[in-house]
Amino acid sequence: MKLMDFPMLVLFLSFLLLFLSARIGSQLRGWIPLLKEEDRDDYGVVLGATLTLLGLLIGFSFSMAVSRYDQRKNYEEAEANAIGTEYVRADLLPEQDASRIRELLRKYTDQRVLFYTTRDEHRIAKINADTAELQNELWSAVRPAAATQPTAVVVALAVSGMNDVLNSQGYTQAAWWNRIPVEAWVLMVAIATCCSLLIGYSARQKDWRFLLIVPVAVSIAFFLICDIDSPRGGTIHIVPENLVSLAQSIRAH
Repeated sequence: MKLMDFPMLVLFLSFLLLFLSARIGSQLRGWIPLLKEEDRDDYGVVLGATLTLLGLLIGFSFSMAVSRYDQRKNYEEAEANAIGTEYVRADLLPEQDASRIRELLRKYTDQRVLFYTTRDEHRIAKINADTAELQNELWSAVRPAAATQPTAVVVALAVSGMNDVLNSQGYTQAAWWNRIPVEAWVLMVAIATCCSLLIGYSARQKDWRFLLIVPVAVSIAFFLICDIDSPRGGTIHIVPENLVSLAQSIRAH
């Protein structure tokens, strides 16, 4: 189980960790002598710098997550365009071969829609296996059909179109594997924990609700970053609008 695929769990665990860190920091005031008044300015500089670093890390990670989301969305559009183009180019081939290629493309489009909409990992494994099998069948269908054509232009159009279909799936899969590195998450959590400890230690108010502010804000930021960065977890997903529209168009055709 990958923790980053469960944003709600990340929200709960990060809030718990940061709040406990703030409480521990407040308890440290009983063990470590309180700062003298003249030292509080230096302490405030350290706390401000740490919070600024945390803010920069969160902003950078959020930008990474959004860029990866946009990349996955763009590749979904590219996949639909590649499949639709090859479906049209199939008309250049003999009718029998064209009919088989169009039928395989219809099944292939349905599998790609399932890839985007399925959340169960066991079903995803089967979808990937079926997709690979269909890719082999598509290539096996277009290769001999193109070889029988008298002109190189027809061969180039049919073969290059199928090559785009197969490549677009690989680009999509690579984009879905491209996640925020674990090391970045570890660094963010470590800095956030340090911030909570420092805030807890420096807090003069004894009301524990004051210590909730930073843990709540940071854990929500972690949740949002994780949700956007996770292709299948959470609530923000890539909706295959282009592939669904293409599948409906193919069925109507």
